[in-house]
Amino acid sequence: MRIRAGYATDIGKVRDGNEDSFLAEHPLYAVADGMGGHLGGEVASHLALETLERLSEEGREDLSERIRRANDAVFERSVRDRNVSGMGTTLTAAVVAGDELHLAHVGDSRAYLLRAGDLRRLTEDHTLVARMVKAGEITQGEAEVHPHRNVLTRAVGTEPDVDVDESRVALLDGDRILLCTDGLTGMVPEQQLRAILESEPDPQQAAHRLVKAANRAGGVDNTTVVLLDVHGDDPSEDPARDARPGVPRALGSAARRYGLRAGMVVAIVAALLVALRVYADRQWYVGEHGGHVAVYQGIPATFGGFRFSHVSIDTDIDAAQAEALPLYADLASGITANNLQEAQAIVDQIRRDVRAGSQGQPAGISPSP
Repeated sequence: MRIRAGYATDIGKVRDGNEDSFLAEHPLYAVADGMGGHLGGEVASHLALETLERLSEEGREDLSERIRRANDAVFERSVRDRNVSGMGTTLTAAVVAGDELHLAHVGDSRAYLLRAGDLRRLTEDHTLVARMVKAGEITQGEAEVHPHRNVLTRAVGTEPDVDVDESRVALLDGDRILLCTDGLTGMVPEQQLRAILESEPDPQQAAHRLVKAANRAGGVDNTTVVLLDVHGDDPSEDPARDARPGVPRALGSAARRYGLRAGMVVAIVAALLVALRVYADRQWYVGEHGGHVAVYQGIPATFGGFRFSHVSIDTDIDAAQAEALPLYADLASGITANNLQEAQAIVDQIRRDVRAGSQGQPAGISPSP
């Protein structure tokens, strides 16, 4: 399997520092959310992932055992250095091994699988409220607003030993794997997660849109996202090459392997721009223009000063009213559609939802873009 990865992290709108850490070094990917004050949380998440990465490079033990070793490192540092006493971290890690994903997990960061339009959670939160839901003491809805919803029952580094959840997932071409801290899931409902993951094909842009959605919803915590797109074509290719977002795959590898001269690189870039322009002319999305909802032909992207879209239909729908509805919070980033008819259907649904919202009625559910 070939992997294309995207990732993003942000301090949010409330915190003074970022206690999250992430790792994206093929075939190992992970997110961690530190706890124990700004200093302790930052040290815990960084130390846990540094230990995990080092042990993985050495090829020692399996993934869950490496996390237990990371637990040792964080706990020993906590005991030795009273400045970070009591620190700990969540840790959700994945290793791509051929056509299988190995998962190991502690805490309330999460892993999701998007497959054929269905978003499935792959991990279980190790929190007090999750335990209460499992015992039938409260409902899932009550858990989402419970005052103790962030109380962890298990974390890396808070005790001498830690239990690690393990699972394996058979990968299929077209799968999308999301690893994230609770700064995302605490702000963005799973329905909106699925809508963003389905509407944005580029993993790096999708990662940025997810973080942006969390901040628009309040951004009360740090948010970190690692996104993996699974491609089954040409397994002989180097998977790590596509794990580095921002490097055009064909151009990047050719320049490294053959030392192409600058003129040749420019020519290749120009050809890529032309190909992208042709591709963009066949795409559609719904976005914002002049304060109103609009249908664009193209893709919501710019490259080298070139914009690859233009307004096709402008509407009288107030964009701010639409973005106030959780389902359309990412309108400014673009909601992609397969064709003009689908874009118009999205606009019609936005119009109905905005009208319902202004009348104090529950908003409807939009078709998946």
